[in-house]
Amino acid sequence: MNSEFVLALAEKGIYTILLVAGPLLILALAVGLLVSIFQATTQIQEQTLAFIPKIVAVLVGLVFFGPWMLSKMVQFTLELFQNLNQFVG
Repeated sequence: MNSEFVLALAEKGIYTILLVAGPLLILALAVGLLVSIFQATTQIQEQTLAFIPKIVAVLVGLVFFGPWMLSKMVQFTLELFQNLNQFVG
């Protein structure tokens, strides 16, 4: 196992993490931006007003994107386990 192999494995792992977490982070960013615009126009500066809609949006996104996210994680894990003999030996 050389350094190129380890770097390729780390790159694939980071790519998988970004791919899985990306939709939820983008959803939270969009809802946060909408809530911030709403707070700026109405001059309401309540902390829970920014926090609770993001939680609800992420939970809805998790229900919607959950099966796809799980399949991506399982696919990456299966590839790791199938190539385990290359990692050890």
